[in-house]
Amino acid sequence: MQSENNKLLDNPVWYSLMQQHQSFAVDYGKVKFYHPDYCPFGGFENGADTSSHLDKYSDLTDNFFVVGEKPDHSSKLIIKKDLVCLQMVTDDPISVAINQPVIKLTKDHTDALFQLVNLVQPGYFKRKTYLMGSYYGIFKNDELIAVSGERMSMSDLVEVSAVVTHPSHAGKGYASQLIAHTVNNIISQNKTSFLHVVETNAAVKLYEKLGFTTRRKISFWNLTKRII
Repeated sequence: MQSENNKLLDNPVWYSLMQQHQSFAVDYGKVKFYHPDYCPFGGFENGADTSSHLDKYSDLTDNFFVVGEKPDHSSKLIIKKDLVCLQMVTDDPISVAINQPVIKLTKDHTDALFQLVNLVQPGYFKRKTYLMGSYYGIFKNDELIAVSGERMSMSDLVEVSAVVTHPSHAGKGYASQLIAHTVNNIISQNKTSFLHVVETNAAVKLYEKLGFTTRRKISFWNLTKRII
């Protein structure tokens, strides 16, 4: 099982779209993307000719990411940046005292979730991203002030994502409680939790404290249309 999970984690977008998230896929054969209404991420089989398929996807959205190996691309596109992330994993329950009510978010929370995540981490989270998994939040005075949830998903692996706290409420342990709630829910389904975090992000220390270990570095290649 471990060797199988390693294979899946080496190409997480591809295998998510091959497995649990097939219904979200824009499928070009050996190149697959999430529909941009859900998540602007793509992946491809090793050795695939990616260039023409990236051009097709750029007709749907002019700013997107390919996760994993560096893709070939046409002159129509440019690589804006190589966002290097740590891919971190845990199989262990997290023992953190949860002293705040944690609410499972629903369609009624779509706007509040979208606004909070994009306030702190602009550009990744779309209005339909919440449909990719379960999302949880902490409220204060009826305002959503901290969230955590699930994004990519494979048969035995679920990505923890959108770990966000409103800047006015940072430093109060809300992120730790939400991560613990999310991870422990994943583990209750006999699945492994993984996440991606920019290698320079201070949150790496929090994830390590909670039991995540770094498996590898992985690139999120940000492509945009060339301005003529």
